[in-house]
Amino acid sequence: METTATAARPFKDANRVIVSVLAPAEKKTLRFLAARMPAAVNSDHLTVLALVAMLGAGLSYWYARYSPAGLVLVAVCLAVNWFGDSLDGTLARYRNHQRPRYGYYVDHVVDAFGALFLLGGLALSGYMHPMLAMGLLVGFLMLSAETYLAAHVLGEFRITHFQLGPTEMRILLAIGTLWLLVRPTVQLAGQSFRLFDVGGVIAIAGMFVTLVTTAMVHTRQLYRAEPIPGREKGRL
Repeated sequence: METTATAARPFKDANRVIVSVLAPAEKKTLRFLAARMPAAVNSDHLTVLALVAMLGAGLSYWYARYSPAGLVLVAVCLAVNWFGDSLDGTLARYRNHQRPRYGYYVDHVVDAFGALFLLGGLALSGYMHPMLAMGLLVGFLMLSAETYLAAHVLGEFRITHFQLGPTEMRILLAIGTLWLLVRPTVQLAGQSFRLFDVGGVIAIAGMFVTLVTTAMVHTRQLYRAEPIPGREKGRL
């Protein structure tokens, strides 16, 4: 009964906005891979693969506390996560097997758990202060919440900001992680800091600026679209 009611409930998929440096090349690559994916593999398999890969990345960060090999494993897991996470939706669309409600819900629940696994492992790695790793997790979840709210009320699902999307962030993280093998610390103002502590502070600041900026833009859009009844349309 509950399943029937859910299926009957209207659902309008938000317009996906992807404007990033690698988006055009990535789109072609994903369609190439989707066309050659074995019939036995479906989008659910790829989603599970992405989640397992992110768990592997978190465990690899933890392992890096004891062996540098863990850092190499992190880069490998991030590549596998890209494959599963980016290809699952493309494969569903290529085969015309879209399930908008199911896909939207499952993908973003998996993203939340994936962030927890990754940043939890980073907090245990010894390469970043645990509080900074938790700050990154909070920032990610707050940005996610704003994105999902905007998708619901504005019908626009934007997963890229300032020409950077999940793929670019994975690449930057992988490069930074491998760089830890060469130079895990940086010198600033004559003092030595962990590379990922500096990177974490910059990332948190960037998330905060992005969150505030997008929240202000979307609030202004909604204020203008829905002025107070009986008053002239105001400007926020």
